[in-house]
Amino acid sequence: MCSPMRTWERPIDRCFRTFPCLADPGRRSSLCLKLALVTIHIIYAGVLFLFDGDLIESTKTEPWYTALYLLLFVVTLIQYFATSISSPGYVVDAMMSVHDRNVAYKKTPDTSSQSASSRNGSFVVSMEGNLLGRNLSGSSKTAWSKLVADLYPLGSSIRTWTCTYCNAEQPPRAKHCHDCDKCVLQFDHHCVWLGNCIGQGNHCKFWWYLFEETALCLWTGVLYISYLKAHITRVWWQGAILILLLITLSVCLIFLLLLLLFHSYLILTNQTTFELVRRRRIHYLRGIPERVHPFSGGVRKNLYYFCCARSSVYRFEPMPTTQEIEEKSRPYTCSDVLTCRCC
Repeated sequence: MCSPMRTWERPIDRCFRTFPCLADPGRRSSLCLKLALVTIHIIYAGVLFLFDGDLIESTKTEPWYTALYLLLFVVTLIQYFATSISSPGYVVDAMMSVHDRNVAYKKTPDTSSQSASSRNGSFVVSMEGNLLGRNLSGSSKTAWSKLVADLYPLGSSIRTWTCTYCNAEQPPRAKHCHDCDKCVLQFDHHCVWLGNCIGQGNHCKFWWYLFEETALCLWTGVLYISYLKAHITRVWWQGAILILLLITLSVCLIFLLLLLLFHSYLILTNQTTFELVRRRRIHYLRGIPERVHPFSGGVRKNLYYFCCARSSVYRFEPMPTTQEIEEKSRPYTCSDVLTCRCC
């Protein structure tokens, strides 16, 4: 009788105990957005197959057309989830990789014969020239501190740039993401729909997701327009639903096309969204003219590193020297165009 009354646990508390990931507001909102995006995809495809009887009949005679559409539908969703769970390339992981590589480097007797790109488990640390080999030997300073210091010009006041949140020295193009609470290599932006940062490790996956999503929206829009042309005078409420969905789809398609073109431009010039938007506030870009892309090595080289580099490779790009910036600032001449200097 005197024992305290039993307090019944709320359903939401039981849900949080069963699924700990839902207790975090950030992860919970990201999960809701992912469910909403998948639901939108299913609604658009489901309404099309539910209303368009001609599409079902054509599937019996030409199954490859519907099969290709469904294949693109599934591949787009797979690419979405693959991008959302992929690592953008965190500075802390790169530091651990360099540290482990430094230990292995010191234990190896014939270190002089090793290349600048060195495998360390599932990671590869890659730098321009032979900077990594020089950083892993000699001084008593840590390998990561020496690596970051050599990425900045001599005499630079930002050679010991340290993140106040992670307490880690940031190489050029790295930035701390407050949503992920980690420093990201070649930080582009934090995508709310993906619930993940876009950086060096998953920018390529993100571009392919944009491409597939744009193609899927375009194909779906064509199917909607074909149905409306053939059945606009039949059931009015079906036509009203499809017109409303088509208007929303058109807005999304315009946004996706602009985003795809924007990121294609960033890839060709080796820039990030953060660098382009906040160029005047970024410490390592303040003294560089706006029309100069300091990290661009030409269209071919930019595409090669973006498309062919493995996501497990940590690639560190040093700040260009004054001579390199002056060379990139030089206007193009007719001979430069003929010799494809921009490429």
